[in-house]
Amino acid sequence: MSHRVFGAWHDWETARARLAVLAPEVSAGRLGEAVAFAEAAHGDQRRPAGEPYLEHLLEVVEILVAGAGVHDEDLLVAAVLHDVVEDTDRTAGEVGERFGARVEELVAWVTKPRAGADEDPAEVRERYLLRLRSAPPEVLRLKLADRFSNVQRLDTHPRPEKRRSYYRETCRHLVPLAAGVPWFEEAFARWREAHRHLEDTTPPAPTG
Repeated sequence: MSHRVFGAWHDWETARARLAVLAPEVSAGRLGEAVAFAEAAHGDQRRPAGEPYLEHLLEVVEILVAGAGVHDEDLLVAAVLHDVVEDTDRTAGEVGERFGARVEELVAWVTKPRAGADEDPAEVRERYLLRLRSAPPEVLRLKLADRFSNVQRLDTHPRPEKRRSYYRETCRHLVPLAAGVPWFEEAFARWREAHRHLEDTTPPAPTG
């Protein structure tokens, strides 16, 4: 079973042109301001496979618009900004001041808290993922689009063990969240089937 792979919106000019066709009611000016804010915040950051960080952010927007048919402007702005609090020195307050309280709230929902000095990062991550089970529908769409961008080319991740662990985590936490969410349920089902080779295949220990 094949799954659709996104990634045509490599830059803002391409994204803006496609948005004008697919979601003309979305303000290109406001979304462009979010792109500029995110570009300045993320600077020279790169994704694990080496691509500029902006490509991931625009890919999340592409998945929401061209895949899931989302036209919610605040949600698309939050998609561009979804990692600025978690991965840069920008604050939630700055996001809210520039882009409004709803965008700030959406970004806050998908921002993984930093582990304290006495906390296990794995436990913090687990609590974050479990909390998403009570997230509002628009937050779920944002998180599912983010994760779909992260895993749609999972076989290109440079570390094989990370591929397997990310596959397991996605199947455990994100695939159930996609149940009943239009477009994402089928998209993740196709993705899971296409990447089933990453499931644990450890043979049983010999006996006797």
